[in-house]
Amino acid sequence: MKFHTLSLAIAAAFALSAPTAFAQDADASTTSMETTATSDTGAHKRISVVAGYGILKPKSDAFGDDPKRGLKGGGLPTASVAYHVTDNIAVEAWGALDKSEHKVVGSGIGGQVEAQPYGISGQYHFGQPGQAIRPYVGLGYYQANISEEKDLNGQHFGMSSPKGAMGTVGADFNINDRWFTRAEARYMDGKSDVTRAGQKVGEAQLDPWMVGVGVGARF
Repeated sequence: MKFHTLSLAIAAAFALSAPTAFAQDADASTTSMETTATSDTGAHKRISVVAGYGILKPKSDAFGDDPKRGLKGGGLPTASVAYHVTDNIAVEAWGALDKSEHKVVGSGIGGQVEAQPYGISGQYHFGQPGQAIRPYVGLGYYQANISEEKDLNGQHFGMSSPKGAMGTVGADFNINDRWFTRAEARYMDGKSDVTRAGQKVGEAQLDPWMVGVGVGARF
């Protein structure tokens, strides 16, 4: 790889320019540098984990044509684990560690629901492992658990689990070969049936966006 070649070239130049009296020490140092370069480069780290926090915001008109009838956004902690098949292609399992609370707002309605999404996707990371900023895109499938549905009067209503396609765009900001920070946005396409006493009374086209940040490590 180019990174290995450059490292070996620098080590060799250092050894050749060292004083003759320290030739043996220089050779030992060169060998150590080669071993470190081979083991530490991010190209050989195939597992990455990220802990983060995001804001999940469903459509403002999720419950109909009125743009004021919908769900307010809510925050939630997230985590992901990815296996990097190559330096550019990865498979990621992602999910919320807790539920986000969403207020139901609109004319004549009110209440709250809680959501906890999770999913799996394939990712493409642009550039090379050693560069400072690595943007990426992803496409996959998600599902969200919906719970604690209550209207303005505290009466329970039901919402089925939304599920569908999930798209991701983001970037990793490398601190060193192991640690990095992340900023990303996810779009989740999904709708939910609204029920009362087991009977469908409507439909919510949720289609939430999630914007978040995180800290990650490679192994």
